[in-house]
Amino acid sequence: MKKHIPNILTCCNLICGCIAAYCAFYGGFQFAFLFVLLGAFFDFFDGMVARALGVSGKMGVELDSLADCVTFGVAPSAMLFSLFSKVAYPSFMANEFVFEVMPFTAFFMAAFSALRLAKFNIDERQHTGFIGMPTPANAIFWGAMIASSEEWLTGPRFNAFFLFLFMMLFCWLLVCEVPMFAFKSLSWKKEKVKFLFLGLSAVILVVGAISGVAEGNVWIGLIRGVAECIGLYVVMSILASVLPGKE
Repeated sequence: MKKHIPNILTCCNLICGCIAAYCAFYGGFQFAFLFVLLGAFFDFFDGMVARALGVSGKMGVELDSLADCVTFGVAPSAMLFSLFSKVAYPSFMANEFVFEVMPFTAFFMAAFSALRLAKFNIDERQHTGFIGMPTPANAIFWGAMIASSEEWLTGPRFNAFFLFLFMMLFCWLLVCEVPMFAFKSLSWKKEKVKFLFLGLSAVILVVGAISGVAEGNVWIGLIRGVAECIGLYVVMSILASVLPGKE
């Protein structure tokens, strides 16, 4: 029985991704984000449980990638699909064809997430760190940003063109050759950038909670803080790769 426990956790991740996608297609962005987070929870523990029980195997690796493709690829794509249906369109894109087609470009995110996961499975360099942005971080960023800032994203200061460019930037980050740090190890002497990131993230979340209190919604403030933390992670990873001696 114990050999099935990690796979059950992985399937829970996949189910969370399916529910998140369902919520996203109906505009329930906050619920979609919650299920992406829950999926990330199961994704974190399935491998850990497999190693603890000594039941790691090829099937678990393949199943994990399939589940991740749904939760961290299809679910954020569904959120973007719905957002493209609500976001403002600039005048040069204001025609019926663009309105109909543009939302489907959101599924580029799912395709690049699948490429990222396939690359990760065969890349021997990614045992201690990441090359390119991890799919959970990407999904949590988009989920948090859309769930906390839908009003701004669909307002007059933002539009579909900017959303498309921003989405394609993150698609590139998923498969790029930029090293990004992981928390598989923590060493103050060699990895100060990780401790700096954790400290700054704590500050961001506290400030987010305080701003949420001021706005009358602590939850939204915290979610916005999560998106900012993921953005900080990307920036600091890029800087650390450019200045490796400065960690």
